Amino acid sequence: MTTEPPTPVLADPADIGPSRKPVLARPVVFWGTYDLGKPRTRILRDSLRGVGVEVVEIHADIWCGHEDKSQAGTATILMVLLRALLAYPGLAIRYLRAPAHDAVIVPYLGQFDVLFFTPLAWLRRKPVIWDMFISLYDTAVCDRRMIRASNPIAYGLWALERCACRAADLVLLDTPTHARRIADLFGLGAIQTDAVPVGAEPGVFGRIPPHKPHDGPTLILFYGQLIPLHGIETILKAALSERGREHRWHIIGTGQDSYLVEAALAAGTAPHVTWERWRSYNKLIGAIEKADVCLGIFGASEKAASVVPNKVYQCLMAGRTVITRRSEAISEAFPVSHPSLVQVAHSDHVALLDAIDEARGNDFPAIPEDYVAAARPEDIGRQLVVLISNICEGTSAYAQ
Repeated sequence: MTTEPPTPVLADPADIGPSRKPVLARPVVFWGTYDLGKPRTRILRDSLRGVGVEVVEIHADIWCGHEDKSQAGTATILMVLLRALLAYPGLAIRYLRAPAHDAVIVPYLGQFDVLFFTPLAWLRRKPVIWDMFISLYDTAVCDRRMIRASNPIAYGLWALERCACRAADLVLLDTPTHARRIADLFGLGAIQTDAVPVGAEPGVFGRIPPHKPHDGPTLILFYGQLIPLHGIETILKAALSERGREHRWHIIGTGQDSYLVEAALAAGTAPHVTWERWRSYNKLIGAIEKADVCLGIFGASEKAASVVPNKVYQCLMAGRTVITRRSEAISEAFPVSHPSLVQVAHSDHVALLDAIDEARGNDFPAIPEDYVAAARPEDIGRQLVVLISNICEGTSAYAQ
């Protein structure tokens, strides 16, 4: 197999755009067993295509039928790993036959993918960008505390992810704060990590009809997997308080902390709280449209302070007021304050209730189009092109 000589990949940044020539001279390959059920991967792929970059997909779908990975049992995990092992030889052959390209992105979940793929990248002398997005070790051990740090399984996860990070030329996360956290957690050095926001898909969460003030109770919406990072306990404390009973609360989702919702609603004394265990992704916009206020996250963990979840971008893009926990990550994502994005202290249900009253007192202000510009695929595509170009040049745009 012959290797390809390096070629210049940088062009004038003004040329980046769907109607202009692409900045990258050749395609970008998306390789692996990545999960297209996650908006993150679809947004990265489509954002590159949206700014004129050709994307070649070399993909094996091993996650079919398992949309909620947080609920996967041991048997499911073993079956998925077996599917991956069986898929790798075919993926390798397809890559070695792939056309000339500038770089390879290994999307989420790619812990095993990036380790298997690295020798193939060496053969073709191509940089590997791993979109880690979520650390399994950080999630299971530090955030959800499902595994003790002293457990050998925890050390195995840490070692696996450290090796995967070091195998890649660049590791992507969703915020600069998260990138720094992962670099510290795995001893990577900041030059190996960078960040691209999760954003939102306009086709699903594009502007809905503007919010209409009304005299009835405020309708507050939360949706998510009910994991500790979300802080559902804080939301329930607010909802079940005397002040909270003045509003209507709609909770969508299930997960590790579902038992908290079950216990809160078991007595049947909270008719103002409705719990919908599942709603398909494409139908979430219907719930957002009815809401006056949408909730982000309120967890106290370091990971909660490091991320800006999809729901924040999605609900802002849909034109609804969002209340979420205050953090360095949210300040980096939205450096200019606006009354449509209210930040409160984590784990503080009284602050959450005060923020709801404040939003209602402001008549749920309209959100300027440019306020959510960073959530749009075209902006994400431009950021990603710069990162790919820099890594192809042997540098990183993120080094703090």
